[in-house]
Amino acid sequence: MSNGDYSFYVPSNPALNIDRTLDFSHQIMVERKANLEELSNNLTTSRSRFQEELATFNGKKYLLIENANYEDIINQKYDTKLSSKAYLASIHAFNHRYNLEIMFMPHREYSPIWIYGTFVYYLKNIMR
Repeated sequence: MSNGDYSFYVPSNPALNIDRTLDFSHQIMVERKANLEELSNNLTTSRSRFQEELATFNGKKYLLIENANYEDIINQKYDTKLSSKAYLASIHAFNHRYNLEIMFMPHREYSPIWIYGTFVYYLKNIMR
């Protein structure tokens, strides 16, 4: 994928009247960050690459941040030099600038369930 870490497709299935593979990789994506340190690196050292990745994707964008919650940023419970004020400013700016939905997942074992649910209900919504 050129943008994001996860998206989905529906393979062709003539029995279900799906004559061709339906690829949603240009319509919805999830960008996953393993922790606040990884995201901090994307907001500082790799900022221009990260911005370009988000800016060039025109579909629905999610940022999934594992092993953290919003409170961890406020209380600076991460191991980088980025201040909590700058961290929050970047997150909120990216949210508005790139129409990015942000999801904190304190327990990463639930990430696959959240990703699956996000894609299933996206598909259900467009099938209505």
